[in-house]
Amino acid sequence: MTLAVAPQQLAPGLVPGTWTIDPVHSEVAFVVRHLVSKVRGTFHEFEGDIVIGETLDRSTVDVRINPSSVNTKNETRDNHLRSADFFEVDAHDALTFRGTGIRQDGDDFYLDGELTIRGTTKPVSLAVEFGGVSPSPFNDTRAGFSATTKINRHDFGVSFNGPVPGSDKAMLGDVVTIAIEVEAVLQDA
Repeated sequence: MTLAVAPQQLAPGLVPGTWTIDPVHSEVAFVVRHLVSKVRGTFHEFEGDIVIGETLDRSTVDVRINPSSVNTKNETRDNHLRSADFFEVDAHDALTFRGTGIRQDGDDFYLDGELTIRGTTKPVSLAVEFGGVSPSPFNDTRAGFSATTKINRHDFGVSFNGPVPGSDKAMLGDVVTIAIEVEAVLQDA
């Protein structure tokens, strides 16, 4: 069920207008299974805008992530992630997300949109948590959001894997958990 909730009904201070993501106070992270544990990584270069509409279902989000900026705290692994086995950064210079609206389901909120990785675009929904709105010491107004989703990397053509010697198991899991923390700055409303 989709509800056309006015932003101010949901969150005091979340006014219609463009909110630009502050990459210094935001994070785009992911987690994937590796053998018997999990590997975590982040992207250090990204940008985007959140446009809050008169109602939440008219809100949009546009984010662009530089896949070359991937960091898993291991240079060899990061270089492999940049290769054609994974992000293929020589052919694809961006991961993008285009959010097309926020919907409410009971007490939960979801951002629906399209994620593009390696030139493949698929619909995704992110569970969204609103952190609030506050003036900042930088003489601006900021809003905070957390968002999470899970994707199957094979849906985006990221299918590299390796066998585990002496086992029928694969080295990498198929499911990637994406976790995003955003602090966005209100532009001219």
